[in-house]
Amino acid sequence: MLAVSRGMTLKKLAEKLSEVSAQDYSYNSLLGKLNRESLSLREAEIIAKILNYKIEFCDLLK
Repeated sequence: MLAVSRGMTLKKLAEKLSEVSAQDYSYNSLLGKLNRESLSLREAEIIAKILNYKIEFCDLLK
């Protein structure tokens, strides 16, 4: 959903993820990780950076 809000397809996101991470990602492999909820924190951080977002941990006890 975040990729779409930035005007980027999952296919293009997979291509950029491959470029930045030096690992091979395809549309199908990225979609599979998202569907299985098996995306690593490092992958999520890279995706956030590609899409100009940041991941932030907030204290919910405050």
